[in-house]
Amino acid sequence: MPKQLQARRLDGIDKNLWIEFVKLANENDAVNLGQGFPDFPPPDFAVEAFRDAVSGNFMLNQYTMAFGHPPLTKVLASFFGKLLGQEIDPLKNVLVTVGAYGALFTAFQALVDEGDEVIIIEPFFDCYEPMTLMAGGRPVFVSLRPSPTKDQELDCSSNWQLDPTELASKFTSRTKALILNTPNNPLGKVFSKAELELVASLCQQHDVVCITDEVYQWLVYDGYQHISIASLPGMWERTLTIGSAGKTFSVTGWKVGWVLGPDSLMKHLRTVHQNSIYHCPTQTQAAVAQSFQREQLHFGQPSSYFVQFPQAIQRKRDHMVRSLQSVGLRPVISKGSYFLIADISDYKSKMPDLPGAVDEPYDRRFVKWMIKNKGLVAIPFSSFCSQPHQKHFDHYLRFCFVKDDSTLQAMDEKLQAWKDELGA
Repeated sequence: MPKQLQARRLDGIDKNLWIEFVKLANENDAVNLGQGFPDFPPPDFAVEAFRDAVSGNFMLNQYTMAFGHPPLTKVLASFFGKLLGQEIDPLKNVLVTVGAYGALFTAFQALVDEGDEVIIIEPFFDCYEPMTLMAGGRPVFVSLRPSPTKDQELDCSSNWQLDPTELASKFTSRTKALILNTPNNPLGKVFSKAELELVASLCQQHDVVCITDEVYQWLVYDGYQHISIASLPGMWERTLTIGSAGKTFSVTGWKVGWVLGPDSLMKHLRTVHQNSIYHCPTQTQAAVAQSFQREQLHFGQPSSYFVQFPQAIQRKRDHMVRSLQSVGLRPVISKGSYFLIADISDYKSKMPDLPGAVDEPYDRRFVKWMIKNKGLVAIPFSSFCSQPHQKHFDHYLRFCFVKDDSTLQAMDEKLQAWKDELGA
C-alpha cells in the first residue's frame, strides 16, 4: 500500500468555509458583507508611516530582531503596559508575529500538548478548533446563549451569556488553556468585568492558561468598555494577550500581530517562533511602530484614532441594522468588533426546504440561496459553532459592517430589490 502523505494532525481540518463562500461571491458578482476587512483606505498617518518605511532607511529592507523590530516592541510595551498595569519588558514580554493568526498558532503550538483540553467559548473564530487539534489537544466547548427578549425588541450581543455552572463543569485536571475572544467574533459581544472575573477565578482555581484574542479591542460601541482579562488581579501571570495591527489600523494585509505575556509563558512561544517563522517583515513592523507612536500622543483625546474610528463604525453598524430589518432579518445589536449577526428564523419557517445536502445546516443553505438570488454575501453563523451544537444556531447569519459607504449603498440597493419582491 502507498504511504499516507499527509500528517494525521491534518485529518478533518482540510475544509475552509472562506474559500467556499468567497468563490461563490466572485462567481455571482455579489456584495461581499461576509469577509471581515475594511474596503476603505487606512488612516493617512498609517499610509504615511508605511511610505516612510519603504522609501526611507534602506536597512529596513533587511532583517530586524527575530522576536520583533525594537521600535515596535518598545512602543507596544509602553502603550499596553499602562493599560494592563504592568511593567512590560520589550525583550521578554512581547513577541511580534505574522498577524494575530500567527500569534494564535504559535501559542497553541507552544503550550498545548497531546491530550490537553482547551476550553473554547462558542460561537468562536473558526481557527481555534483546528489549531487545538493540530497541536494534539482536545477542544471542549461551552456556549454563550441568548436571554429571552420582549416581542418586537431586537436582541443585543450582551444578552448572550455563559452559564456559570456549565462553564465550571468544563474544567478538569486535563484542562491546559481557555481561549477567550472579546469583543467576540462573530457575535460582537463585549465581555463584562463580572464575566471576566468568573473566567479568571476558574483559570486560577484550576491552574489554566488564558489565551485572550483582543484584536477588536478598540472597536466597542454604545459606551461599552473593553477590559483586558490580563489586567485583573492574578491574571497577568497566566494570560497571553493577542493583538492585531490589521484590526487596529485597518491594514489587514500588513499581517502584523503580537502577543503580550509573562516570560514564563513567552519563552515557549519564542522557541516555536525561532523554529518556524523566525522573523516578520521589517517594513510593516516599522510602519506599525510609527502609527502607535502617533496614537500615543493623541490617546484619550478627541483627535485619537481610537476615539474617532469606533464612532464612525458605529454609524455604519446602525445603518446596517436599519437596512437588514427591511426584508425581515432581525439583527442582534453588536457592541463590538466588525460584525453583527441577524436572525433568519422567519425565513426558516417560511422556506425550510432550500437546496443543499441533507445534513447541511440551514444557514449554510440560506447563504448560498441569498448569494445566488439576492446578490448578498454573509457567513453562516453555525460555522462558528462546534459540530454537535450547529443545529441549535443555524438560524443566524454573520454580516460585516466595517465597509465603505458605497458598499453599504450597494447593499441597500440589493435589499430594496428584495423588499420589492416581497411586496409584489
